[in-house]
Amino acid sequence: MNEKTETLANTDAQEDAPAKDSWGGFLTLILCVVLLSLAFRSFAFSMFNIPSESMLPRLMNGDYLVASKWNYGYTSKSLPFDLPLIPGRWFAAEPERGDVVIFKHPVDGTDYVKRVIGLPGDLVEMQGGQVVLNGNPVPKAAIDDIVIPVSANTRCAWGAQQEALSDGRLQCRYSAFRETLPGGKSYRVLDFGLSPKDNWGPAIVPDGTMFLLGDNRDNSQDSRFTPEPAGGVGFVPQSLLVGKAQRIVWSTDGGAEWLKPWTWFSAARSERMWDAI
Repeated sequence: MNEKTETLANTDAQEDAPAKDSWGGFLTLILCVVLLSLAFRSFAFSMFNIPSESMLPRLMNGDYLVASKWNYGYTSKSLPFDLPLIPGRWFAAEPERGDVVIFKHPVDGTDYVKRVIGLPGDLVEMQGGQVVLNGNPVPKAAIDDIVIPVSANTRCAWGAQQEALSDGRLQCRYSAFRETLPGGKSYRVLDFGLSPKDNWGPAIVPDGTMFLLGDNRDNSQDSRFTPEPAGGVGFVPQSLLVGKAQRIVWSTDGGAEWLKPWTWFSAARSERMWDAI
């Protein structure tokens, strides 16, 4: 009887071993996936969403973009939750004029997105809404108006003309211009006439910083404004760079509802998806 009992106990132990190995392997796999995801998000690419109109027309409220993390080097700001694991700035590189960059707000630490206009040593000025860089006005030519449909997450921002279509839908019409920086980088900006910060400077961009502007010039808290929480950013230290905006990977007009899966697709702005920034 004792021998049979011992044999049965040994059999149970042998059956438990594969189960334990199976759970251990599964947990190891989960841990590896988490670590790889964190590494990918920290050092390769990361996703960001656009919550405002400050970068119209290139970026709209409801856009989701992917930013590459290696372009300007790595700091603790590159890591999830700003973990203080990277001393200083590894593989530091300076952005180029015209880059659309993700960075941490100098005061409140939130993610911001703006366009690089001035680099260290540049003399930057605004004259009547035109950028003057190192004494040379940056070319700014009028182009066709930008028309954007009104939707659940998109209203006509300040300076827009709201129009009603024959079918009852509404759209926003914006006056637009094409700006071309030294080196040939060209992009569209919105400008609605003179506003308080259309005349600013001149000022020299300090070492290690950047002068940044929003493309929606009359609706952007950028380097023209004193740094304050949820507001202006002043000259932004390059050590606060998080990544370079690359492409729009998803865009929604805000009309989707979780309990109505078909609206996930009807609300998508498919024409904007995978646009290079």
